[in-house]
Amino acid sequence: MSGQEFFQAGERVGVLTTQPLDRLLDYRAPEGGCFLGAYVEVPLGPRKVLGVVWGPGAGDFDSAKLRAVIRVLDVAPMRTEMRQFLGKAADYTLTPMPAMLRLATRAPGLSDPPSMRKILRRGEGVPDRMTEARTRVLDVLEEYGGLAFTPKELADMADVTPSVVKGLVKQGALREEEAPRDTPYPHLDPELPSKQLTEDQAKAAAVLAEGVHSKRYGTTLLKGVTGSGKTEVYLEAVAAALRAGRQALVLLPEIALTAEFLTRVEARFGAKPAEWHSGATMTERRRVWKMVGQGAAQLVIGARSALFLPFRDLGLIIVDEEHDTSYKQEDGVLYNARDMAVLRAAMCSAQVVLASATPSLETWANAEAGKYNRLDLTSRFGASVLPDMRAVDMRSEDLLPSTWISPTLKQAMKLRLERGEQSLLFLNRRGFAPVTICRACGAQVACDHCDARMVEHRFMKRLMCHQCGETKPVPEACPSCEVEGKMAPVGPGIERLAEEAASLFPEARIAVLSSDLFGSARALKSRIEEIAKGEADIILGTQLVAKGHNFPLLTLVGVIDADLGLQGSDLRAAERTFQLMRQVAGRAGRAERPGEALMQTFQPEHPVIRAILSGDEESFWKAEAAERQAAGVPPYGRMAGIILSGPDLAAVFDLGNAMARNDGPLRQIGAQLFGPAPAPIARVRGRHRVRLLVKAPKGVPLQEALARWTAPLHLKGDLRLSIDIDPQSFF
Repeated sequence: MSGQEFFQAGERVGVLTTQPLDRLLDYRAPEGGCFLGAYVEVPLGPRKVLGVVWGPGAGDFDSAKLRAVIRVLDVAPMRTEMRQFLGKAADYTLTPMPAMLRLATRAPGLSDPPSMRKILRRGEGVPDRMTEARTRVLDVLEEYGGLAFTPKELADMADVTPSVVKGLVKQGALREEEAPRDTPYPHLDPELPSKQLTEDQAKAAAVLAEGVHSKRYGTTLLKGVTGSGKTEVYLEAVAAALRAGRQALVLLPEIALTAEFLTRVEARFGAKPAEWHSGATMTERRRVWKMVGQGAAQLVIGARSALFLPFRDLGLIIVDEEHDTSYKQEDGVLYNARDMAVLRAAMCSAQVVLASATPSLETWANAEAGKYNRLDLTSRFGASVLPDMRAVDMRSEDLLPSTWISPTLKQAMKLRLERGEQSLLFLNRRGFAPVTICRACGAQVACDHCDARMVEHRFMKRLMCHQCGETKPVPEACPSCEVEGKMAPVGPGIERLAEEAASLFPEARIAVLSSDLFGSARALKSRIEEIAKGEADIILGTQLVAKGHNFPLLTLVGVIDADLGLQGSDLRAAERTFQLMRQVAGRAGRAERPGEALMQTFQPEHPVIRAILSGDEESFWKAEAAERQAAGVPPYGRMAGIILSGPDLAAVFDLGNAMARNDGPLRQIGAQLFGPAPAPIARVRGRHRVRLLVKAPKGVPLQEALARWTAPLHLKGDLRLSIDIDPQSFF
């Protein structure tokens, strides 16, 4: 990178734009000059686009034709460490730099000049008459808990015209205020008293705080059984970062976790931190982005994309539930936030804490090899103890047709209802039934645009494709044989299980937690808060419920189909089943009352099921590691997935075969190429999908070989190619 930090007016500068171009563009520095890293607005053809001054211009363009930077944005310049991080992340994931810059500038209105603006809050007045549109506006305000909105934002979110919002202002139902666009976040006080820590917790917290104070890079696995108080431990590391005047970032895998977590942060530090996730308003996202760059946001709680915020002095990154698959971005820029957190921390001499009760094998192996430190919390916090885990052998249960709750589990649920305690039924299948079949001809209802079966969602009264989102009514007649009245749902989804629970326990209050049953993230968070207060007797949930929720009255967890994740060719099937089952079971007995977890299985002798029940986690990881090592697959080898797609299957396969014939760069590093082969879901949104898989020894320059291999390709027409380094899924 250039050593020049400031460019005088008229000097040639190289600007990286967010547009899909393969190089920097030369411009003249504007009047007053600009700093290296400055966010600028530049002309590109007839448009104005966002860019960052990346260094001196290349000088290969006629200076007489050079256009000037339009203006420098009033935000802090991009720091050197951030530019280095984006460059290294681009190299690792084989992503073009403009796409990385788009990740780092995902805040609306960055180019707006500083100003006051009109915002709206709920007023004291009551509308003279309520219409459906007015109700939607007021519901949005209530759902977001008193947050302010701009008039346009409120109209867009409620899906109404601006005149509806103006009418509510006139009637006093909405209150108009003048407010600065972006203001600093309240000060967080690390000296406020924390919870009383156990000896284990205090030792772990002291080690993490020492790491933060060293102002050096380091990564620590914080492994603790569910309910052991990992959050309280790493909040003390956050306190250490705040005392040192450095910023902290906490990544959470699920937006629904933020409500409870924010309450804990506020209790510890006296104020709420900044939030960055899809549930935050656009206005709030711009404020977070700008305040982080100015150092006026000490702590950010966010989703994976928060890693690309322009922190001024980032000293600590926490990745909570680091094993969670939602940290892997599966479209656009393909990256794993856990790995990018380690890279980001290395760039800015920060500490990383990877917290989990069931760490990923990659993290476990790095700790075993001494690359990461490891801290263990072996007992639950306070009076709570780990739940008693038992298998329910479904081969010996007397189960009626089209029912899924065994007599053993039913009896345990009945006991909890009598005690006033909560039960949780876990089934990792959304919708009512995974398959709709014709009993006359045997045809299954498939998506018109994907090679996937459509899932019945009874609350919508429609079938839905979980690949592309396409929906259609449940047909009266079979689309294949046209016989009426023979369409039947097959297998259980979470909605069907809810029907069965309601028929078994008609007096019970039943809550279903599934991401597709809630219109917004805020509504989901609100429902989780209600359940935690005891406003449900039986909770039914998909994998959403495994992610760190704390329900004090929950003492029974029933896993309906513990065998579900054991099938398939995914190399991580055993690991993910183990993690999911242990995490779900860990929801039980987190307060004073002891918990129990019952796992319904047809394979109680399966090694994974036995490992889950025994609780001998280290033996499981060692056995799993030995298998992976023998096979030379991650974390003891390298993998990359190549996904080819296009509307013409023959053209996609032709491209795949041509790549397979010219795999010289891969063979030079000792890599193996498998494929081309149809992807497990071979058509999505009308596009045929073909996969190739590259397997290479650990330590070889895989990205460099992949770049040389794909460089000669010229994709014609509507063909697309994407490269997934370290793939987490193989669909």
